[in-house]
Amino acid sequence: MPGTPHHTALAADWNLDPADAGACRRLARSLSAGGHDRVDSPEWVARARDAWDELPLPLRRAVRRFRRSSGPHGTLVIGGLPVDEAALPPTPAVPGSVQRRATVPAALLTMVACGLGEPLAYLAEKSGALVQDVVPVPGQEAFHGNAGSVPLSFHTENGFHPHPPDYVVFLCLRADHDRIAGMRVAGIRQALPLLTRADREALFAPEFITTPPPSFGPDAASGAGAEPRPVLFGASEDPDIRMAQLVTTPLTPRATAALAEFGRACEETARTLRLAPGDLVVIDNRVTVHGRTAFRPRYDGADRWLQRTYVTVDLRRSRDHRPQDGQVLAR
Repeated sequence: MPGTPHHTALAADWNLDPADAGACRRLARSLSAGGHDRVDSPEWVARARDAWDELPLPLRRAVRRFRRSSGPHGTLVIGGLPVDEAALPPTPAVPGSVQRRATVPAALLTMVACGLGEPLAYLAEKSGALVQDVVPVPGQEAFHGNAGSVPLSFHTENGFHPHPPDYVVFLCLRADHDRIAGMRVAGIRQALPLLTRADREALFAPEFITTPPPSFGPDAASGAGAEPRPVLFGASEDPDIRMAQLVTTPLTPRATAALAEFGRACEETARTLRLAPGDLVVIDNRVTVHGRTAFRPRYDGADRWLQRTYVTVDLRRSRDHRPQDGQVLAR
């Protein structure tokens, strides 16, 4: 898909064929057949990790290739996954909604997460659940986070943290009523050529403070004691990003100007993904920012419903943040 300005993608990069979708459904159902299986239990995650090897080869191959090289967009969209739409309960409409019980969508998300690396969560966000609901919540329409329905600005996930996720995986269970909600993505590999040398130098300098997003709660939002960091780091020709337009503050005039230019470059190269039920999106959180367009929830049980999980490629590096060597970062 070409990276033209404001490009809208109406379909997945590719779709599972019916036979492979059926194999995914059978495997996911086997992981959720007990009725009492807990997504967050180490035993269930271990079962999902083993089950990854049994998923259809085209799905595993696509994920493996993306893991090695996430391409110009840093985004992979696979359509046709089975989410058992007819069996879905009403879309949750409460703050902090998560998926604790093993279901077909939760099993699919977790298996793919295990194919990319290891699923990860943060105790301060969504109570540390590995599979989280991204749904509109009554009264939180203007919330700049996963519970809102106003436009959500570009960001990488949890760039304030010493151990942000390497990938973010979304699975669409329901689209919004009007089919207008869009996931917006912009990759550094297309935005970087639009920046001047001076802007690049400023973005590589430790002249920015990024604080926790609103989803981590009001106590975390102050970012007290946050160290100045660069927005871009790593290889000058293919850098990583840590930035959230809502909570990244530039500390110098050149940083202010460069961050604004970076935002414009992201806008110019962004794609908008209109997700349908069964679409799985993998975002390389190291090189891609994402956001959301506005939409109109009805709070009738059939609103837009995505589920999300985070992935790290190296669980060991966060060991000092994870009690009992679990999947949840406690600080």
